[in-house]
Amino acid sequence: MENSALRHVIEAQQFDLDFMERMFEEADKLRRQVESRNCSDILNTSRELQGKGMFALFYEPSTRTRFSFVDAAQRLGMRVCWTENAKEFSSAIKGETLEDTIRVLCEYFPDVIVMRHHETGAAERAAKVSSVPIINAGDGKGQHPTQALLDIYTIKQCLGRVDDITVMMVGDLANGRTVR
Repeated sequence: MENSALRHVIEAQQFDLDFMERMFEEADKLRRQVESRNCSDILNTSRELQGKGMFALFYEPSTRTRFSFVDAAQRLGMRVCWTENAKEFSSAIKGETLEDTIRVLCEYFPDVIVMRHHETGAAERAAKVSSVPIINAGDGKGQHPTQALLDIYTIKQCLGRVDDITVMMVGDLANGRTVR
């Protein structure tokens, strides 16, 4: 996927180093503003997001990922609607398919849907039927591209580079989605 045409965030492999470098520069600016508690600068920086809407559709429990997205969106002036554990507290419990849920949510005209799902490939399925961008916040054993980007950003912050380093992944690699 060409980064200039980025519509959905589905997998970590869709990002090249140049795109990540530009994104990390923007993240550095916003991080400095947050650390200085200068929220008016954040809102001035992100005027294009003020009043936009984000739906956080989480079929799995999450603390850090959901709060990260909700907090960031609100700091940038976005309206946020969310559900936690949509697997049990949505029409999914009555048999509604993921595709139908996405189609219905798009009728409420969000600007983006951030989704965590228990099934591998769910974000890609959602993207195929969505009229708005889908951001994969973890899908089963599949992908968690935003966590992978954060990990690379953290490495860059700590080491000053991401080239010519050795990274060791430890844990449940068969089921860990961030290592992909």
